[in-house]
Amino acid sequence: MRTQGQVLRQLLPWLWPAGRGDLKLRVILALCSLVVAKLFAVTAPFLYKAATDNLAAEPDALGAGWQLPQWLLVPIALVVAYGVMRIAMQGFAQLRDGLFAKVGNHAQKEIAVATFRHLHAQSLQFHLNRRTGGMARVIDRGVKGIDFLLRFSLFSVIPTLIEIVMVGAIFWVKFGPLFAVVTVVTVAAYVWFTFRLTEWRVGIRRRMNDSDNDANVKAVDSLLNFETVKYFNNEDHETGRYRKSMTRYSDAAVRSQTSLALLNTGQVVVTSVGLMALMGLTAQGVMAGDYTIGDFVLVNAFLIQLFVPLGLLGTVYREIKQSLTDMEELFGLMARNKDVLDSPNAQPLVIKGGAIKFDHVNFAYSSDRPILHDVNFEVAAGHTLALVGPSGAGKSTISRLLFRFYDVTQGAITIDGQDLRDVTQDSLRQAIGIVPQDTVLFNDTIGYNIRYGNPAAAEGEIAHAANLASIDRFIAELPDGYDSMVGERGLKLSGGEKQRVAIARTLLKDPPILILDEATSALDTATERDIQGALDRVSENRTALIIAHRLSTVIHADKIIVLEKGRIVETGTHDELLAENGLYAHMWQSQQRNDGPSLGRTAVN
Repeated sequence: MRTQGQVLRQLLPWLWPAGRGDLKLRVILALCSLVVAKLFAVTAPFLYKAATDNLAAEPDALGAGWQLPQWLLVPIALVVAYGVMRIAMQGFAQLRDGLFAKVGNHAQKEIAVATFRHLHAQSLQFHLNRRTGGMARVIDRGVKGIDFLLRFSLFSVIPTLIEIVMVGAIFWVKFGPLFAVVTVVTVAAYVWFTFRLTEWRVGIRRRMNDSDNDANVKAVDSLLNFETVKYFNNEDHETGRYRKSMTRYSDAAVRSQTSLALLNTGQVVVTSVGLMALMGLTAQGVMAGDYTIGDFVLVNAFLIQLFVPLGLLGTVYREIKQSLTDMEELFGLMARNKDVLDSPNAQPLVIKGGAIKFDHVNFAYSSDRPILHDVNFEVAAGHTLALVGPSGAGKSTISRLLFRFYDVTQGAITIDGQDLRDVTQDSLRQAIGIVPQDTVLFNDTIGYNIRYGNPAAAEGEIAHAANLASIDRFIAELPDGYDSMVGERGLKLSGGEKQRVAIARTLLKDPPILILDEATSALDTATERDIQGALDRVSENRTALIIAHRLSTVIHADKIIVLEKGRIVETGTHDELLAENGLYAHMWQSQQRNDGPSLGRTAVN
């Protein structure tokens, strides 16, 4: 768990990025603008004081006719100077914001991109154990937290602290230590009171939000199940549940508003006591002849200038704490170590033919969940190997190990004699293509989803891949052609159309090694027959690994391996395995009975 100080230290390098002299210059200029703005802020009240002292003095002459009285020239000039000083103060404050905007937004962008890249670099196991929506919210809240922290801490809290120090020093020099002490004590009491009350209010606010969420969940759930409510005549029951949640929310909201009134009242009391003390000391000095009326105005102007930004301190404090919490979650994600790493001396995979070897591989997702036991097989370059077996036998785990989503527990996996742990993951995954059982498409166009196999592909290459996958005629019939949207997860397409897009995408990637992972298991027999031809074309001249449930799709494989409970129990060709009359033969006969004889005849033809 990171402390808030650690979170801030982790943020600082992003605000002073290496190799970005332009951004560093902006940081320096923004800080200079901040200081200049505060110098103007503490100078302006002195002009106000001078104008007041001049107006309080006895005029030497009243002037004559329409001419401006001579005794008003100096006060007016001082008032104009005061106004110009205020404008300059705001101008430099806005300049500071404008200069730093590019720095802050650059930091937010780079942190978000770095986190996104880091999440994609994590292992499959990490993502299986995480909620994708939750991670997206962590990034979103973290980036927004950075924005809030930068805007309020750099442009509100820090400038206010600088001004407090400056005003305290001015009071010490001009009016004596007592003025400075009273000012600092007042501000300290204000800050302490605000922080204590805000901490208390955060708990109330959290209960109020929880009650609001609970009421909203009950309302939405009830309205979505409107028919069920009607079926059981439970309108009063649902209304009662909603009323209970809203009552809890209402009670918490009342406490929140009451506590806010208490906070505001306490803040006014603290500032008013401090103001009365300092104004009383100044008034006493004026009556004693030590100070002027302008000094009285000067003290008042300084205090009002200090207390106005302090009025937002409770909100700022609460939001900064929340921002730091959100940033802590974000940086926690970024700091998470990868489960699967390239070795320090990893080299790009060199494909000579694509021969695959599993050398006595054992694998377990966890110590109490072994999956593969002494799996040992080879696939010659350009040949096809089929993996079959009951559900849970470990077939898909083999494909994940080949992609190196996980590292083997024991043994080794090699491609053309190169251990997967000794090559870079990028080069390994570039060499392997897959047509999965569940084809999930991006919510974009058909053209985009095919091009995903090779983002640099030309339009002609995309059309050629679509033709080989036998989906080009379907695309041509669509009103928008390749620009047709496929919908969320490709739901606007049928199962067969989605599979053809997946085949076209893999053809466009043109990998030397191909995995067909239950590529037709979710399709009906007629669609499977059409898709199978496209899959056969994809597999030509490639090392292919077919993971199948329907045995009719693998009868032409060069070798078939039968897995059961993570172990290889049979190996051979289709005819050899039928002759053994073992598990494969039993599965074949069972599928023939269930699917009917037509499937078997189609497969053999």
